[in-house]
Amino acid sequence: DGQGDSAEPTFEAAEYADGTVTYPPHTVGPNGAERVGTVDLREYEARVVTWTTSTATPPGVREPNTLAIVEFEMGDDYDGPPVRALGQIAERDEAGGVTGDDGDDSDNGGDQFSVDIGDRIEPVYADELREPGAGIREPESQDWDGFRFRPVE
Repeated sequence: DGQGDSAEPTFEAAEYADGTVTYPPHTVGPNGAERVGTVDLREYEARVVTWTTSTATPPGVREPNTLAIVEFEMGDDYDGPPVRALGQIAERDEAGGVTGDDGDDSDNGGDQFSVDIGDRIEPVYADELREPGAGIREPESQDWDGFRFRPVE
């Protein structure tokens, strides 16, 4: 959808000389180490730390809008601070027509997945996280794409 033949964007975190990883990426790591590369967080399992549903959202953002803080499991060799991200929960029809297995669309506004603390999730690309024309900024001045989180079985 809109990506043509190009590969799906990466969910990019920064890796630093001391082995730590942060999201969002920064020029310098939490301990002052230089950035040496990037990590695609789509390659790591993550779990929901906490979540909430906003029922009073800004213009152009779906209502209600469920958000989750997730923590990526970076592996046994990783000794840095937790790698966490905040993001929207995916809708059931995103990422290739995925539908929920419970068949009940009444939770979380009708078409968002339900999540709970500890649930495993995966990032899924969304070309529009909000409606570009609904805000006060010029739509061309911002990027509207990003990643949402979808539960995995």
